[in-house]
Amino acid sequence: MLHDGLLARADMPVRVEHPGRASWFSSDRIGVISNARSHRNKRDGITGVSAEVARFVETPRRRADLAGALARLAAANIDLLVIDGGDGTVRDVITAAPAFFGDRLPSLAVVPSGKTNALAIDLGIPASWTVEDAVAAARAGRFARRAPIEIAHEGSDAVPLRGFLFGAGAFVQATKLAQRTHRAGAFKGLAVGLSLTLALGQTAFGRKSNAWRAGQRMAIRTEDGRSVDRDFYILLGATLENLPLGLKPLGPVRPGLKVLAVDAPPKALALHVPALLAGSQSERLARAGYHHADPGAFRLSLDAEFILDGEHYPGGELIVATGAPIDFAVP
Repeated sequence: MLHDGLLARADMPVRVEHPGRASWFSSDRIGVISNARSHRNKRDGITGVSAEVARFVETPRRRADLAGALARLAAANIDLLVIDGGDGTVRDVITAAPAFFGDRLPSLAVVPSGKTNALAIDLGIPASWTVEDAVAAARAGRFARRAPIEIAHEGSDAVPLRGFLFGAGAFVQATKLAQRTHRAGAFKGLAVGLSLTLALGQTAFGRKSNAWRAGQRMAIRTEDGRSVDRDFYILLGATLENLPLGLKPLGPVRPGLKVLAVDAPPKALALHVPALLAGSQSERLARAGYHHADPGAFRLSLDAEFILDGEHYPGGELIVATGAPIDFAVP
């Protein structure tokens, strides 16, 4: 990841699609979880689902209700689970699901009703997609595979968090800006664009002591014992292949966990950011403190908060790894 050779590339599961393979999912083996608090559902109400499409429909109103919903769906032995919500709903479901489904996680589909829906954008799912569309795609055998990021606190018995977009340092402040743009009425790619513009402005025109530029102390260690401990402006990781607005800060499109680490304070931001967002991984960027890697797993010591799919979590001694791949229905 870093210019001192901290992290090396790892072989990861590749994108898998089966456009010609017919798959039959009986409505008696299809479940739906609709988040009543997601942006679109809160605005328009949850759209009813016919029993001919999906027999089991759960509408948890609170995060605490999710466990009961998953327990009932696991007892029904479903083969396909449609998640009607945003990135946070997907994160909560795939984090909690293994406790109920074990190693037999059903195939998933996403109906994007959240505010940003980065996973849906990555998978090419249109904003207009419905539960019926998702089920039809699954029955036609159209799937793409993504492996989530797993984040655990070292020494903790808590279930590892699972998501697809992870960040620390300036990414935490940028996420707070994104939440402000949501309140101003900006969603999806527009929110990402506005947040990025504001974040770059705060950084480029701030003093060296500016909180955006100063960075966060982070210690990163690989499984083979190599480590680095210094201030980073931002640490960003994702297993998504396509980010909103076509931005490519993690480099060219490819599967697996991809990481960007930028030294603090960032050097010549206005000069380097255009190439960075276009997907460049040049030696010039690396020499300037913009580092890329494709790690399988690493340990991260972080006193400040980190973000996983839009949610803040406390830092500490973290283990960041790639989880088992999941098949998602796609158009």
